[in-house]
Amino acid sequence: MNRITTLFKTRQNSILSVYFTAGYPNLNDTTRVLKALQQKGINLVEIGIPFSDPMADGPVIQESSTCALRNGMSLRVLFDQLQDIREEVNIPLILMGYLNPIMQYGFENFCRSCAECGIDGVIIPDLPFADYLADYKETAEKYNVKVVMLITPETSEERIRLIDAHTDGFIYMVSSASTTGAQQSFTEQKQDYFRRINSMQLRNPRLIGFGISNKVTFDAACSNASGGIVGSKFVQLLGSSASPEMAVDKLLEALNS
Repeated sequence: MNRITTLFKTRQNSILSVYFTAGYPNLNDTTRVLKALQQKGINLVEIGIPFSDPMADGPVIQESSTCALRNGMSLRVLFDQLQDIREEVNIPLILMGYLNPIMQYGFENFCRSCAECGIDGVIIPDLPFADYLADYKETAEKYNVKVVMLITPETSEERIRLIDAHTDGFIYMVSSASTTGAQQSFTEQKQDYFRRINSMQLRNPRLIGFGISNKVTFDAACSNASGGIVGSKFVQLLGSSASPEMAVDKLLEALNS
């Protein structure tokens, strides 16, 4: 069974997913960051594939992508780094990246490499859902790679239900239609959006991302979905801490106090 499926079957609440950019702050940090996240009890990890034009990302993640690319990170380097990761890391792993570098690598080659490394799913923010259904779904399912789709406050109920019917990992619920970045709290308008999606009683579990950086925002995510996704906050801590272990400790402190 896919590790993402297993996670959501065994844990329904307070799931913490953490994003970091592969190759940041140093090219060979990837496996050390993953081991630190698992050791500290993180439930799910999104490994960011750096890209020169990350449309959905705010300044913190954009800067980390630029640094990682300068360090020499690429999909081929990343897959080399992840080749033996399943000997030490057992939690679900997702690759998150834009379509351009994945298409250059070749989508079937990409899915094959994911399967060989033990990657459980992918998030491709600029992959249109209609294109996924027509051209990518069959290949992803062939390699048991879950393709996680994003929804925003502007996504129609019809589209949400279509996504719910044709995917089976989880739904990435973007807190707002803006780019990534830490927030201190969620507005009442965003909370209304969370409650509206909650009331739809979707088949798939949901995680809320974009803006989660402290106890207030993480608790709000956990109250309205299966958990939350932290990105910019952790990337920022990685860049300013002496080690990945210290960065994870600081993140957990921020989310629990």
